[in-house]
Amino acid sequence: MKKKWTLFKVIPMFLILLLVVSGCGGSKSGGSGKKVELTMAAWGNPAEIKVYQKGVDAYMKDHPNVKIKLVPVPGDNYEEKLLTELSGGKSHDVFYVGAETMPKLVETGKIADLTEFLDSSASYVKADEFADGLWGAARKDGKIYGVSVDNNPLVMYYNKKVLAEAGIDKSPQELYEAGEWNWETFEDMTGKLNAAGKKGFVADGWSAHLFSWAWSNGGQLYDDEGNFILEENDKAKEAFKYLEKNIKSGNFTYAGSLPKGQGADAMFMSNQVGFVAAGRWLTPMFSENKSLEFDYIPWPTNTGNKMEPAAIAIAYMSVAKDSKNVEEAMKFMSYYTSAEGQKARLEGNGNAVPSVSGVDELITEDAIPEHAEYLIDAREIGIVEDKQVQIPGLEKELRDITEMMYLGKQDADKTIAELSKKAKEMIAEHNSK
Repeated sequence: MKKKWTLFKVIPMFLILLLVVSGCGGSKSGGSGKKVELTMAAWGNPAEIKVYQKGVDAYMKDHPNVKIKLVPVPGDNYEEKLLTELSGGKSHDVFYVGAETMPKLVETGKIADLTEFLDSSASYVKADEFADGLWGAARKDGKIYGVSVDNNPLVMYYNKKVLAEAGIDKSPQELYEAGEWNWETFEDMTGKLNAAGKKGFVADGWSAHLFSWAWSNGGQLYDDEGNFILEENDKAKEAFKYLEKNIKSGNFTYAGSLPKGQGADAMFMSNQVGFVAAGRWLTPMFSENKSLEFDYIPWPTNTGNKMEPAAIAIAYMSVAKDSKNVEEAMKFMSYYTSAEGQKARLEGNGNAVPSVSGVDELITEDAIPEHAEYLIDAREIGIVEDKQVQIPGLEKELRDITEMMYLGKQDADKTIAELSKKAKEMIAEHNSK
């Protein structure tokens, strides 16, 4: 600095100003001044897209030379569209990646290795600011290919009005505090809702729900080496039989059997459903409905413990290796996933839980719903599934098999046998490559 100021003494004032202005480009917040345009792809409901936009807007405010267009893509064909665009060299610069999609993207060689950048001074966040358990398939052989944008531990949402109208006198909160929030009371409560002409619980075919039911009973679907052990694990099998029983009785309704255009979230908001299970992503939409009274409650257990692990849903942000502005794309990615970026997106009824250290108050200080702290509790003991996602296509195959049980077309025993056969075949095939 002394050398610079000595030089400044002997040059005209207008040159000093010129040097000062041009020198700002080296900082993280200022940018180089060069006009850069990026596109970002993500899935989500309209309320979630608004949340993502808050993070985009915050970055553009600090980097006026950068213009970022957020492109919402329907979730149903998001993975297919992403893989097609990447293989054709026409993908977006940055994009959300589902946990089950990440292994496929890594294999394509089309997404950037972020390891060195995250360790550099240009990055807004460092890898060690994230919990080890959140990396999943995004970190392979010591290399990082995606950074968690946030995370979503699964909890139950319950509709207070629907429960009250069904004559349920003890709330899930009261039962939880008394240590009685378990499978038995959940079955009893959803049975009362069913008898009152409401849907008790809408069960989703997504395997994160299956894992959560198995874990809430102390069961496992995979061992530490990634072998599928459902047939050998009595606690996990018991979870399937519990699901089958409640689907048959009408206490649980499979989301895939709902009338077209009537999703679980819409039915919950129209006071037709007592319970749905999800992460925080439904909260922005539910909070906008001023006539809706809802709260969170942890997943019911069957172990005697007050709380057991449930699945943590996670999405990553990755950067296209062939992006024309790969350095700026990485910079934006690091901001979006940093404490600063997550705060910009998640405060004020955001759609997820922070995955980076230092900003948990975004959840614990949230006024809606009342027991927002259960999201933090669920994150602390929850699990990001990292075995099944390593086998491309396995999630879909197992979901298709499980759907037959959810639709009442086969029993739990046959479902367990078919799941085991398919999983073991696909794992063996993958490991032989």
